[in-house]
Amino acid sequence: MSSKQTRTDVILIGAGIMSATLGTLLKELAPEWEITVFERLANAGEESSNEWNNAGTGHAALCELNYTVEKPDGSVDVSKAIKINEQFQVSLQFWSYLVNSQLINNPKDFIMPLPHMSLVQGEQNVKFLKKRFEALVNNPLFEGMEFSDDPEKLREWVPLIMKDRTVNEPIAATRIESGTDVNFGALTRMLFDHLKNKNVDIRYRHHVDDIKRTSDGSWELKVRNLDSGAVERHVAKFVFLGAGGGSLHLLQKSGIPEGRGIGGFPVSGIFMVCNNPEVVEQHHAKVYGKAKVGAPPMSVPHLDTRYIDNKKSLLFGPFAGFSPKFLKNGSMFDLITSVKPHNLLTMLAAGAKNMALTKYLIEQVMLSKEQRMEELREFVPTAKSEDWDLIVAGQRVQVIKDTEAGGKGTLQFGTEVVSAADGSIAALLGASPGASTAVHVMLEVLTKCFPEHMKEWEPKIKEMIPSYGVSLMKNPGLLREIQASTARALGLNESSASKATDGASLVTANV
Repeated sequence: MSSKQTRTDVILIGAGIMSATLGTLLKELAPEWEITVFERLANAGEESSNEWNNAGTGHAALCELNYTVEKPDGSVDVSKAIKINEQFQVSLQFWSYLVNSQLINNPKDFIMPLPHMSLVQGEQNVKFLKKRFEALVNNPLFEGMEFSDDPEKLREWVPLIMKDRTVNEPIAATRIESGTDVNFGALTRMLFDHLKNKNVDIRYRHHVDDIKRTSDGSWELKVRNLDSGAVERHVAKFVFLGAGGGSLHLLQKSGIPEGRGIGGFPVSGIFMVCNNPEVVEQHHAKVYGKAKVGAPPMSVPHLDTRYIDNKKSLLFGPFAGFSPKFLKNGSMFDLITSVKPHNLLTMLAAGAKNMALTKYLIEQVMLSKEQRMEELREFVPTAKSEDWDLIVAGQRVQVIKDTEAGGKGTLQFGTEVVSAADGSIAALLGASPGASTAVHVMLEVLTKCFPEHMKEWEPKIKEMIPSYGVSLMKNPGLLREIQASTARALGLNESSASKATDGASLVTANV
């Protein structure tokens, strides 16, 4: 191994949307800092950030029913939806700043306007959706949301879903025009192109084998060049572990006490993608249903219009799957090697608690294509097997830890940052809403890890994110101003309905 050390200010591990966002923020706030990125694969955005590996929704909680929970008294708790929507507004502001500053070019290459809808069937579900709608519609963040339980209106909104449908039980939907489709793979690649122009040292096909503390409090990384086999040593004052499912192993290697007791549970996903352009053109929305009883929150079925390589696509899923890998390009030993003496009891407790989830995942893995088609036909009654292909999505590693609310071995659904007390290292763990809230999450990393710089950085942060430090829900005037400026910068003003081929049947008056 080379005895030569390469010193830098910041090391980012993983070339996904999180590292791309953090690197871009740091280059705006501290342009003189030297940044090095290590990525195991040959390009940026090839794992969880890739457009074929994630749901691609601008997760703004406009349609995802798992972010709004019905409480025992029958009321609907919308606090999580409000929080996620506010966080997505932060992402929109930052992306607008990058476009306005000409740091990235055509926003249409990564974001498109698209209605977001929730669709449910059955009396109880319709009641729930109506209550959810009533709890959100007067909130400025959800302005413009419509509700309908009239099958004729639904035929206008989603002709493909309603075509040849036998309506023998109540059916209802909510719809909001201000949703988006975000191609996080494209955005990640744009941001890394920008970072390369800013002299960030990006090393693809480099794997971080080990990470340890040095006597002066810095971090030394043992990095292997996967092409030449050469082993290098790199030292930095700050390290960010943004390697998706790979972050947990690196966090464990760092040995920081904050990482103790944390485990991970991998869940894979399978989507169906439509290969018939005529069918693709009949649908223009993201439509989320309700997770089946016993299904995990991340497996809410949805039928999504997507824009990939500037071409309209149609995806349905996800069907959950199980693989012990923590990354799509990972090892079959990822899960077993993540079990350590300090998290063993937590992992065992999680296993005992989640037998139903394990059974559900095994059942999902065993589904044939025709069984998957039957589930798709609940959304698209006319779906034909030959029009749809299966694609394997990315791996998600859900965090397992002991919590006050859930007790030992609680499976967490969400994204969280684990950082050392001195702020010298931070790891991003977890999954959805992930990419959509990347800017908010990376600002959290900056606050935790660079508290001594935040005062001096604040004016620049406010220039990039005008709502920084302010609740948009409590400032509807500022929210409207920001929504108008982000829509202008990102080209979201164009009515998404008018872009659908079947425009005439989709355009509806706002009520």
